[in-house]
Amino acid sequence: MKREWLLTRLDQHQPLDTNELEMCANTREFVRAYSDCFERTLVVGHVTGSAWVVSPDRSQVLLMHHRKLDRWFQPGGHCDGDPNVLEVAMKEATEETGIRDITPVSDSIFDVDVHLIPTNPKEAAHYHYDIRFLLEANPNEVIESNAESKVVKWIPLDQVAEYNNSESIMRMVRKLQQVTASPM
Repeated sequence: MKREWLLTRLDQHQPLDTNELEMCANTREFVRAYSDCFERTLVVGHVTGSAWVVSPDRSQVLLMHHRKLDRWFQPGGHCDGDPNVLEVAMKEATEETGIRDITPVSDSIFDVDVHLIPTNPKEAAHYHYDIRFLLEANPNEVIESNAESKVVKWIPLDQVAEYNNSESIMRMVRKLQQVTASPM
């Protein structure tokens, strides 16, 4: 079953708070209910993969200013049928930043977020069940923006809120601070 890889990791994931715990449970339910959960054509929603790309010393995070949404976010995107969400997150991070040497810190889920995508000219409102992984890259590598982003840049962790202070982003900042504070 192509959903097993994700379901196993969702079962192992340790949410930070009750909000993420609920989103993780909702995602698990969604993945079990829909065999086509990785397909963008599933109109109620679909699984997406995101990359929380950090510097080796964990002092910076790589964010992109999304052209269409006009906000700063982590790289990520649709699975388009691929059940290996970690590979999707890595592919999206490479495509959206131009950085070729991005490696996973582990294959464990770093964060889970469920958010509503509003109705737009191309599609009805639907949910993204976003699975996020902690990845690492060298901040000295050349960044190449693409058509989806206005700017891609490294942001000091203590300045992320100046770019995007949403709970979704700030939860990942808090998690990274916890990881940095405790030995790996």
